[in-house]
Amino acid sequence: MLTLLFVSLALITAVSVYDAEVGGRVRWAGFAALAPVVAGALLPLWPTMLVGAVALATSLVVYGLVASEVTFVSRLFAVGIVTLGAALGLIVCRVRFDRERRVNGLMIARDRLTLLTVASERIGSTLDVTRTAQELTDVAVPRLADFSCVDLFEPVLRGEEPDPGPIHGALRMRRVAHLSVLEGAPEAVVAPGDETYYPEEYILSRCLAEGRAVREPMRLAGDRLPEWLERDPKRAEHARKFGFNSGIAVPLRARGTTLGVAVFIRHQRSEPFDDDDLLLAEEIAARAAVCVDNARRYTHEHRTALTLQRSMLPRRLPRLAAVDVATRYLPAGGQAGVGGDWYDVIQLSGARVALVVGDVVGHGLYATATMGRLRSAVRTLADIDLPPDELLTHLDDVMIRLRSETEQDSPGAGFSATCLYAVYDPVSRACTAARAGHPLPALVLPDGRVDQIELPAGPPLGIGGLPFESVELLLPEDSVLVMFTNGLLESRADGTTGGITELREALSQPVTSLETACDALLKTMLQEGPKDDVALLLARTHALDAAHVATWDVTPSPEAVATARELATGQLAEWGLADAAFTTELVVSELVTNAIRHAGGPIQLRVIREHGLICEVSDGSSTSPHLRRARVYDESGRGLFIVAQLTERWGSRQTSTGKTIWAEFAPDAAVPV
Repeated sequence: MLTLLFVSLALITAVSVYDAEVGGRVRWAGFAALAPVVAGALLPLWPTMLVGAVALATSLVVYGLVASEVTFVSRLFAVGIVTLGAALGLIVCRVRFDRERRVNGLMIARDRLTLLTVASERIGSTLDVTRTAQELTDVAVPRLADFSCVDLFEPVLRGEEPDPGPIHGALRMRRVAHLSVLEGAPEAVVAPGDETYYPEEYILSRCLAEGRAVREPMRLAGDRLPEWLERDPKRAEHARKFGFNSGIAVPLRARGTTLGVAVFIRHQRSEPFDDDDLLLAEEIAARAAVCVDNARRYTHEHRTALTLQRSMLPRRLPRLAAVDVATRYLPAGGQAGVGGDWYDVIQLSGARVALVVGDVVGHGLYATATMGRLRSAVRTLADIDLPPDELLTHLDDVMIRLRSETEQDSPGAGFSATCLYAVYDPVSRACTAARAGHPLPALVLPDGRVDQIELPAGPPLGIGGLPFESVELLLPEDSVLVMFTNGLLESRADGTTGGITELREALSQPVTSLETACDALLKTMLQEGPKDDVALLLARTHALDAAHVATWDVTPSPEAVATARELATGQLAEWGLADAAFTTELVVSELVTNAIRHAGGPIQLRVIREHGLICEVSDGSSTSPHLRRARVYDESGRGLFIVAQLTERWGSRQTSTGKTIWAEFAPDAAVPV
């Protein structure tokens, strides 16, 4: 339209000379030269040439044929002015065109630098492989391409390294991200998460085989598709539907490892990719590949730590008559990494049970390894039936040694830990608990009321030099003891105080089972996901009454051994366990005889019917027995050996008045031959 305007202007200014006075025709010729000059300043080259040619041709016609009364010199002068104007218009147009080209080049360079800056800022904002791949497509579309996708090898998504060596032949990868400028039309044959297959001749396969970026047209002369694309009907259909014109495939390589490939396609803009676009795509892909590899390494470390931690947690909980137990463990979300939270349920002698919840401060493999070592130490100390306060004292010493070793290997690690240790006796319904800097446990009573069990705080493990105190309380049957780590409270947005309030309200809601209670509690307390590791243990208490426990005082005389056997076998008959009478007689005989011969003092026999049978003999001596193998001519030393062979477990524990020797076996246990 602008070109027609200037052509018309050139015609008007030139033809108007004919109507002017003879003396002013030359002056009018100067106006005819203005049209091509102004056109050169505003129009492209070819329209400027057209305007100049029209102005010059019109001037030649007017001054050469029509205006015959004008002198030759005036005609020559007028035509020369128009010719000069046309030439000047071309020069102006050329200068302007060169300047615009340089400006456009600078603008393109600035846009590409801006794109690289944006890529540096936006790619790799998280340590998630899929999210990092999506950020690459978000940066590339629409600034560089109209469609972009990222495919990665399957091991990369698991945090592992792909198989080393050259990549040749057909490939199978997994689509993790794609993006299109067309809203609601991802225009992809494969959806994110699906496996992709690329034949050997496909652009992605060739780019990985060659180890470099590949740029190819996706439409040939006559609107034909390349042969490698024609062999894939689905992708060829998409190429025709959306009008793909150019594509770039760039391998994602980092630290000598090929992780996958990124593809960039244009179809909305007509200009194909050029060499500068290829270099830009390679630069963006190189930066993205490093971020993807960092995310892969983090995924590998996170999964390793999580696997290590889960392997150190109880695989299955023991079946106990004292309590019903439900547990949960949730690792921290975000980039905090796996921590050192743990729980444990330890079967003790006398049908008692130890409930443990602990938290190693910090995250990562060191925290997880420290947690495993502490859990092993707790189990070892629990096996010798230490009271909770004494157990935490010994565990404090263990933590000091572990922290010293850890700081030598990793200076500045400075781990500490908290722990809550409780022992519940279903016979007396007594619960003895102590804590080392750990959150207070909660108690849900049978009537639905929720209380906090007040325990002396105690210092965190690893401080040393400070005492721990235990508290004993009587729990009603069917009470629920709730033990947890501080991650359950710290995940609340309103802080610890608000978290305790929410905890009490959540525990007061009626539930059908402990498993349901765990799920409901975590759903209420962790609405935004755990910000720190969470270990949760719920234990519903039971009581063993006279129908499960029988106790007798034994006089310290040899004649009392036979009486003890009769009392025990008679009780088994009442319980309907007469088949276990022979084994029980042997165990009771040996334990009572040892107490009378080597200990003395008040002797008590107790038989407990749990999932198995437990025989206990208590005496007034604090000397612990030791298993040994008697020689041929020894007259003693065989009693405990016989007990160990007849039972599944046996041991001794210290009491306030002496010790208790116990043995546990299944009611249907057969006497070994």
